[in-house]
Amino acid sequence: MRDFLLELGVGFAFLGSQYSLEVSGKEYKLDLLFYHVRLHCYVVIDLKMGDFEPEFSGKMGFYVTAVDNLLRTAIDQPTIGIILCKTKDKTTVEYALQPVQAPIGVATYRLRDALPAPLQGNLPTIAELETQLNNLIAESP
Repeated sequence: MRDFLLELGVGFAFLGSQYSLEVSGKEYKLDLLFYHVRLHCYVVIDLKMGDFEPEFSGKMGFYVTAVDNLLRTAIDQPTIGIILCKTKDKTTVEYALQPVQAPIGVATYRLRDALPAPLQGNLPTIAELETQLNNLIAESP
């Protein structure tokens, strides 16, 4: 988990995977929830296995608003949302996020098989990462 947080940058504190929020009696699960101690804000990360779709921005807007209303205090800055997708089309992302007032960004990731051959053996598989994250979550208080 330490290495994963270091990849994100300095200041991220992991709060949970599949973090549960209740809104109007219905439970919603955030893929990843962090708190950034230097920016004094929550950071919601929504993981998508495929290409960016415009409806992802609406879902993230809902998550950001829910965290702002349920978790954020007077000393916290507005929540930041990050949608992490396999691929994104710049124009589609711009059109989807243009009317959104919340700070939401879209980024892409690379799967191990898409990396150059010399790098592939040096990175953990998705299954290994999931196992490590699940083990760390189970160990945390």
